[in-house]
Amino acid sequence: MPLVDAEGPLTGVPEGAGDPSRRALDERVRAWMAEPDPWASAPDDARFGALALELFAYQFEHCAPYRRLCERRDRTPGQVDRWQDIPAVPAGAFKELRIACFDPSATRHVFRTSGTSTAHRGALHLDTLALYEASLVPSFERFLLPELAGRPGRARIVVLAPSANTAPDSSLSHMFQVMVERRGDGASGFFMGGDALDVDGVLAALAEPCGEGVPTLVCGTAFAFVHLLDALGREGGAIRLPEGARVMETGGFKGRSRELARDALHHEIADGLGVPATRIVNQYGMTELGSQFYDTRLNQPESPCRKLGPPWTRVLLVDPDLGTPVADGEPGAIRIFDLANTGSVACLQTADLGRRAGDGFEVLGRAPGAEERGCSIAVDEMLGG
Repeated sequence: MPLVDAEGPLTGVPEGAGDPSRRALDERVRAWMAEPDPWASAPDDARFGALALELFAYQFEHCAPYRRLCERRDRTPGQVDRWQDIPAVPAGAFKELRIACFDPSATRHVFRTSGTSTAHRGALHLDTLALYEASLVPSFERFLLPELAGRPGRARIVVLAPSANTAPDSSLSHMFQVMVERRGDGASGFFMGGDALDVDGVLAALAEPCGEGVPTLVCGTAFAFVHLLDALGREGGAIRLPEGARVMETGGFKGRSRELARDALHHEIADGLGVPATRIVNQYGMTELGSQFYDTRLNQPESPCRKLGPPWTRVLLVDPDLGTPVADGEPGAIRIFDLANTGSVACLQTADLGRRAGDGFEVLGRAPGAEERGCSIAVDEMLGG
């Protein structure tokens, strides 16, 4: 059985947005997320652009640090008429400032970035989890459980991470818990408590027969898989996941045991768990975002693999120093616009490099020194310096 079981539903949390104009924005974004198939039509740039500009105006008015940054850059709502020109906040700024559009007394939840130094962990303050949950569900199902998207059904979801009850400030654990409660069968659950991976529990959950039409999904951080594979190696072998199983890994590759490149990790997962590399999906997400991006390997297996997100997001690739868009095919810093971020800021500048790939993108790695340079300047502007 799972090391940690869910203790009641996490969905349906109280709405925290008390401002009527914010509630109206939330309702319009959630209506998009709640459509039977939000991806059914061509990218709706007009819809996205209108909502992005309204949200920018709202966040400019209600988030004082962001307003100061926009004014210093001469990018106020009266001066911006395209979503591409909305000022971005470096993700690293969440380590230094509270970036939110509501009074601290309205905070319902705080997600924190990983790290060992509490003083330097980024924090996303939320007055509601409803929009975060509404965004994660359709993307998770579309890219990891496409046979269940829009239809009833259950999956065997084996999570190599703590539950949200054990790690309440982890956005990743919260995402997994929402999906285990929504789609998991009776043997699904969480198999990590603290830093300890319950290898025997994982193997028991994978060995228990699934019902007909119930797919198996093993998901967790990159180094949780490293620990699982190392444990399997010590015990003398590999296992073989059921036909049609799939794996989702996310997170970085530096850890206390050893370091692996992503391709090497996928090769070891394929060998150790008996699942084809074409069924291993990397997720690209951040604590500071309300939406996630996934490889297209399961959703579009006949097309070249790239990262895609939900229709209420957009990605620009920009020069890390100048912030100007790079030419197609050229590497650039990944800048993300996410309408699920109504309570903080919708436009984030990451410290990651990427390259355009068709209608999506690929992640190339960290931009050396980008976070330190961009964050230092932005924080100074947000503090009025």
